[in-house]
Amino acid sequence: MNLIRVALVGFGNVGRALVRLLESKQEQLRSEFGFTTLVTGIATGHHGMAINIDGIDIEQALKISHDGQDISALSAVPDLSSIQEFINAVPADVLFENSPVNHLTGQPAADHLRMALERGMHAITANKGPVVHAYEELSQLAKRKQRRFLFESAVMDGAPIFSLFRGPLPAVELIGFQGILNSCTNLLLEMMEGGRSFEEAVDYGRSIGITETDPSADIDGWDAAIKVAALATVLMGRPLKPGDVQREGIRGITPAMINEALAEGERWKLVCSAQVTDGVLEARVTPQRVSPLSPLYSINGTSSFVQFQLDTLPGLGILESNPGPETTAYGLLADLINALRDG
Repeated sequence: MNLIRVALVGFGNVGRALVRLLESKQEQLRSEFGFTTLVTGIATGHHGMAINIDGIDIEQALKISHDGQDISALSAVPDLSSIQEFINAVPADVLFENSPVNHLTGQPAADHLRMALERGMHAITANKGPVVHAYEELSQLAKRKQRRFLFESAVMDGAPIFSLFRGPLPAVELIGFQGILNSCTNLLLEMMEGGRSFEEAVDYGRSIGITETDPSADIDGWDAAIKVAALATVLMGRPLKPGDVQREGIRGITPAMINEALAEGERWKLVCSAQVTDGVLEARVTPQRVSPLSPLYSINGTSSFVQFQLDTLPGLGILESNPGPETTAYGLLADLINALRDG
């Protein structure tokens, strides 16, 4: 029976959901996959860091985090001054990196993952930034170190998109895709269909935690653009940055435009797409009116959808309904199992 030591950078909603999931799955991990996990380190951006070779008290960590207190009270290693120092000191076999995304550079998450791989850890993240800005470098480093760099939860939470192309879809060529990849804007547009103004919809999104205090990354299309870039980079083998994606958000969508579309049997959606034509890739994020004939028409609430155009399968779609931190955490767990199974 293998004991896998786990360290976390980032202990927000996803990190907390992950440790709860790990705790609940211990017996299944033991019986089906031959390992159990022990959380030996947690690092946060604003509430301290803790390392304990014998394992962090998870219930205490969750309580401290919920109360907004300093998690360093649980540490057996004093005076940790930076996340870099934490990664160099923590005794771990796997690092889960879930710090906030940086759309423009992928930092500091890319450096955190690089340090983990250099130390011989598997590196797993839900962060889109390193996938877009450091995919080739981190993948090659992982190969040299005989470890895995995995990121299933970076796009559509726990839905198996990247692993689908690694395994069950051999010998295919991805020609293009389209979908709804930003659940926040999908919900906001639906709220506007129900009669709310744009500002009221954003306030509602904040009230249920789907919209950030500063919603610009979502409503201006940056989150969608970096997801398009991640899919193009990894699945199409065409490195793309968010700035390379033709991008328009939903700020310009007015109630009058919403009502006009509804009157004509259509809906506004923030559509993400990429298409290779004559060897040239065009990637876009733009609001579009879609009819009931489109598979995007019926994607409601915080659900996401992507349809792939393959040389062998012209219309393969994946739908994820109303995800949350728990589904993102499952994607991280699936990456852990695959890293250990394939390693």
